[in-house]
This record gives sequence, C-alpha cells and structure tokens, in this order.
Amino acid sequence: MSRDQTMQLLAQTAARTYPTEAAPVLERLRAHEVAEFLERQDATLAADVLRRLRSDFASDVIAALSDPRASTILQALEPSLAASLVARLDDSVRATRLASLDAGLASELQELAAYEPGVAGAMMDPRPVSFRPETPAREALTRLRAGKHKTATDVFVIDEEGRLTASISVQDLALAESGSRLDDIAMASPSAIQALAPQDEVVALAADRRVTSVPVVDVANRLVGVIRHADLLSAAERDASADLQTMVGVSRDERALSSPFLAVRKRLPWLQINLATAFLAASVVGLFENIIAQFTALAVLLPVVAGQSGNTGAQALAVTMRGLALREIRVRHWFRVARKELIVAAINGIAVAVVTSIAVFIWSQSVGIAAVIGTAMICSMIIAGVSGASVPMLLIALRLDPAAASSIVLTTVTDVMGFLTFLGFATLAAGAL
Repeated sequence: MSRDQTMQLLAQTAARTYPTEAAPVLERLRAHEVAEFLERQDATLAADVLRRLRSDFASDVIAALSDPRASTILQALEPSLAASLVARLDDSVRATRLASLDAGLASELQELAAYEPGVAGAMMDPRPVSFRPETPAREALTRLRAGKHKTATDVFVIDEEGRLTASISVQDLALAESGSRLDDIAMASPSAIQALAPQDEVVALAADRRVTSVPVVDVANRLVGVIRHADLLSAAERDASADLQTMVGVSRDERALSSPFLAVRKRLPWLQINLATAFLAASVVGLFENIIAQFTALAVLLPVVAGQSGNTGAQALAVTMRGLALREIRVRHWFRVARKELIVAAINGIAVAVVTSIAVFIWSQSVGIAAVIGTAMICSMIIAGVSGASVPMLLIALRLDPAAASSIVLTTVTDVMGFLTFLGFATLAAGAL
C-alpha cells in the first residue's frame, strides 16, 4: 500500500470513528480541500461529517463538490439540513445542484427552502410515514420495514383528504395483534403543529407532551411533514443557547465566527441602553452626594449592597426564566413564584446582613453604619428577589421577549434600589453614624 493510500485510510478511519472530533479539524482547511477528501469517501460517511460542520462552511463544501458527488451526499442528508445548506448557495450553484437531484427530492428541498428559518416547516422531514385508517397493522409494518424510514418512531393515520387524524408509535404497531387495523390501535388527536409555527412553539410542544416526533400540518390540518426526535433535540439546544445570548444583549443570529460588523450591529444598541440605565443609577447616587461627602465609608460600601442585590435578582431571574422556558409556570403563577422568592430573599438577606454587619463594624468601628448596611441589605435583597421573579412575567404580559430585556431591566432595578435603600437609610440615621 502506498503512502497516499495509507494516509487516506487513516483519515477515513478517523472520520468514521470520531466524526465530531474530525469536524473542527476539517474546518481549518479550505472548502475545496475538504471537498476533495469527501469525494473519496462513501456517501454515508461524507454526510455524517458534513452535518457536523458549520452551516456556512458546509455550504461552501457542497458548492466545491462535483455534481454527482454533491447529489449523492445531499440524498444521504436529512431533508431539512440538505434544504438549509442548498438555500445558502448562490443562485446559479443552487440551480445546478437541484438539477442533479432526483426530481422528487429537488422539489422537496425547494419547498423546505421556501420556509423562513426557525419555523416548523424548515425543520421537518417532508416524508412522514402515513397510512389510511383501514390499513391492517401487519401490512403497515411490512411496508414500514420495506421503506427507507429507519429513524421513524411514529406513523400517522390520515383520511381521504390527507388530514391528520391519529398517530401510532412504531412500538405499538409492532406489538399489535394479528388482524388489527390501524384505527383499532391509533391514538386520536395527536400533538401536531402548524408549518409556520416558530421554533420555540415546537420545543414547547415537545417538552409538554414528551413526544419523540411532532407531525407538521398546514392550515387545513393536512399532514405535510414530521419533525423527528434528533431535530427536536437540536431545536431545544438552539433555543436554550439563543436565550442565553439574548439575556446578555447578544442577538440570536450571532455565532462565534460571525463577522465583527454583525456583532457590533447587534450588540451596540443594547450597550447604549445599558449606558443609559447606568446613568440612571448614578443619578440616584448623586442625590445623596452630601451624605457621601460627610461619611466617605458609605462610598466604599455601595458596591457591596449593589452586588449582593444583583446576585439575588439574577438567581431569581434564572430560576423563573427556566420555569417559563420549560412551561413549568405561566404568568398566572406570578404570585406564587414571587412569594417564594420573597421568602428565600428574606432568609438569605438576614443571613448575609448579619455577616456583613459584623464585618463592617470590625472595619469601621461604627454601630450606626453596621446597622444601616444590614438593614439595607435585607431590604434590597428582598426587592431584588421579587423583581427577578416579576420582570420576565411582566415583559411576557406586555408581549415583549423576556430573554432579551429581563437582565437589563433587572440590573437597573437592583442597582437603583440597592443604592436608594442604603443611602436612604444612611440619611435617616445620619445622627448615629
């Protein structure tokens, strides 16, 4: 065996055994170099590697492949992924790639590409397994085995108009008694979603119903596709990571390797809003400049109060946002959640206030300052805890995105109230400081 053949065998073995680890290594190469490597691999391996590459880079590789090779790899990919990669291509390259495909598959990819990114239609496999209600279970199972539906976890029952009427798990189908018809074992009213429904509704439905696949229907309830389990998991992961980004003022569209100009355009407006809220907090401090000038220890201790209240609010916000994302709570549960966070913040506030007061007394030798910061700590932490539970629910009630604005609103509330309570109590107790 020649040296080139040996290296090719090693590369092929590594890509097949460790496709996830191979992807970032391949992304260091140029698209045409990866295309040359995939030209020599079987379609299954090439597709397995390609689906792990960044979408923009994977599209460049598709464009660099020869027509026959690109055709076989696109056929081996999930239709939703293939459609998203084809949609990124230049018009002329896209037309060439679609022309090289089977007419049926090309039509499916064009239909999927027509959906806006982030909706159920763009995520679905347009080839759901469906049968008529009178079909014998044994016949349906035979046809399922003979087809190319290795990842199917459910089959669907449709009427004469193609409308979805029921669903059956593959397990129930396999265990059905001999002679049973599908309408004998079908589960009525399956959990379906509209093709134009946003991704977060898909994730919510999958979480609420604990389903392994979600049928997609049009406005007339006709079955048009199915979102399979792997795609549901990917959608949930994307949704969670997008919420993490938006909570700190980063756009859902930004990626680690997005252009700097996109990052600036998406982040700068939120930084300007943060600047405005920072000036608001500073203006509160400015109201008490006389008492601060009189007792400089207050200026030293301001960050302590603001920091503890900020952490308390962030904890309450994180738990509340998780509950809203997982549909464990709704806006109607506000009072119960706020009451719980109030109790937690009060107990934590007392415990923190005791330690803080002792430390401040040792440092300042002032009973008055120790008492003021302890009292302010309890009050500001209670306000922060209740605010952390309330802000996202209030934003939902106002039909705003809680993930995008909650942290900014909460930071403003905790800073302002932290400064206000501490300096306000200090002003009231100025004679004892």
